[in-house]
Amino acid sequence: MTRVKRGVIAHKKREQILKKTKGFRWGRKSKERAAKEALLHSLSRKFKGRKEKKRVARARWQVQINAAVRQEGMNYNTFIHALKRKNVALDRKILADLAEHEPETFRKIIEFVK
Repeated sequence: MTRVKRGVIAHKKREQILKKTKGFRWGRKSKERAAKEALLHSLSRKFKGRKEKKRVARARWQVQINAAVRQEGMNYNTFIHALKRKNVALDRKILADLAEHEPETFRKIIEFVK
């Protein structure tokens, strides 16, 4: 039976793990066992982080809309309710962007739904 040398493939596999953990703190970027463990945890947290990013963004948009609407003597809840009654199909991302960059347009929307 011929001899099988696994050095090349094993080394390549370890290098890929260390490449993915580049930038991690302490020994988790250079020690193979710690890097493998850190990579397992980071992949699951990365999935959760992508979901959480969407929640955080929506909350930020709501705060921005509320701040802009309160300057016009209304609150967020009544503003969103009025938008739905008037069938205005602008989402919170667009409304927050308008409130920040186009205040005149945002005021016109508020006047329309009042």
